[in-house]
Amino acid sequence: MPRLNYLLLLIFLFANCFVGTSVVIAQELTVSQLSDVKSTDWAFQALQSLTERYQCISPNPAFRGDTVLTRYEFAAGIQSCVNKLDEILNSGLQDKINQEDLRVLQSLQSEFATELAAIATKIDTLEPRTNQLDVQQFSPTTKLTGQAIFALSTGGFSSDRIISPTGATITNSQPNTTLLYRLSLDLNTSFTGSDLLKIRLVTGSDGADDSVAGFLEPNFGSVLDYSIQGRNNQFSLARLYYSFNALDDLRVTVAPRMVAGDFVDKNRFASTSFIDFSTQSLINNFVLLPRPGGAGAVIEWMPKNSPLQLRALYVAANADSPTSSPVANSSLVDSTQLPILIFPTTGGDRGLFGDPYQGILELEYAPNKNFSLRLQYAGGKVVGSPFSAYGINFDWAMSDRFGIFGRYGYSGYNNTAFGNIQPQYWMFGLAFPDLFKQGAKAGVAIGQPLVVAQIGNATQTNIEAFYNYPINNQLRISPILQMISNAGNQSSNEMIFTGTLRMVFSF
Repeated sequence: MPRLNYLLLLIFLFANCFVGTSVVIAQELTVSQLSDVKSTDWAFQALQSLTERYQCISPNPAFRGDTVLTRYEFAAGIQSCVNKLDEILNSGLQDKINQEDLRVLQSLQSEFATELAAIATKIDTLEPRTNQLDVQQFSPTTKLTGQAIFALSTGGFSSDRIISPTGATITNSQPNTTLLYRLSLDLNTSFTGSDLLKIRLVTGSDGADDSVAGFLEPNFGSVLDYSIQGRNNQFSLARLYYSFNALDDLRVTVAPRMVAGDFVDKNRFASTSFIDFSTQSLINNFVLLPRPGGAGAVIEWMPKNSPLQLRALYVAANADSPTSSPVANSSLVDSTQLPILIFPTTGGDRGLFGDPYQGILELEYAPNKNFSLRLQYAGGKVVGSPFSAYGINFDWAMSDRFGIFGRYGYSGYNNTAFGNIQPQYWMFGLAFPDLFKQGAKAGVAIGQPLVVAQIGNATQTNIEAFYNYPINNQLRISPILQMISNAGNQSSNEMIFTGTLRMVFSF
């Protein structure tokens, strides 16, 4: 019987489409609100009396509006009372029902016989369709979602050529416009309602250098973040982890495949590259996470009624390889990451507890919903050399339409190609939520990804501005502007300008 009531509610909606009127039922659904039937009509008074005695029409906040119920919807209310009285009779509680009420209900059924017959027909049609959906659904526990990103990238530079941090020539020619893409499919599965098994498959265009910024400045995080996961048109496994609550306030994640930025160094205004900023070094602390991807585990302690949260993360970049690679540079690190520059010739031990690996601790303080402060420590080993880094990360929504945010990092890397170095990092930005339209986002940020005297003769500065405009719930379009001065910490590189049109389709 409850399933029949559920189907009747669906009929309320379908009947509204068929007869061209709408529904008006407020927070408490009572017969007095069925204004399509006049209060002087006997049917109105009869159903009102039955409803008040037997509570046979349940409140439903979904039925709100400015118009009235139709005769079909009124008949559905009668059917609900029929079902309610049947339930009472079947429970052996005949003495709870007044015989006069049964006669009144029969009269109402006779008056609205045509509408009740139409409802019964629709129910007979809907039930097999519902059964078919139950059989054909993808999975009772798994939800499939997807995302496609298209990005049109163009730009150029003002100097005669672009050189790398080591002085090698990257290009003498202005780059051509490119169109890059990334497609990701997520399978999110829950077995208990509070756990999550995430599987993400990703494919994309050629890689980090398929954007103009990534081609001209590949070393210090100027790459469009969603382009570095390009797989040259081949699908690959980008995420595989299982999260569950070990205790009420303790969540554990075990991950054969994860990225540290999914769990730490998050920021409400600058973390998600397909919604916010796209420049890689503006969405994560560049010196804190030198090898963010691999296998590992996360523990998150989130005590209730406390402004503090503590996270501990361990990730090994090559956990699935038992020995070091014969050619370190070919597979150990991506060219957009810091280690390829400062450790150009050495390889790591590999394995789950071998080099390269890192552990991260993050303490977050959020006294209210508008402000968050995160203190961070990271340490580990990268291609044969230990490193350590300290970070601070904050975001502050000063109003519904304006916020500020920033990050700072200080690190130490020993035995690099440039000696023992202590790179610093910083970024700061302004955010403008709901600019010109509800759900839109805009922001501007400036940062220096690698402030270090031993590399180059200047300090690279990245600036990005974007405006994210929602066309609807499934499509967003964002124009993005980037400026990179002293690329690769080389003053002769002068200024690089890039423009990107980002389109994000969610399904």
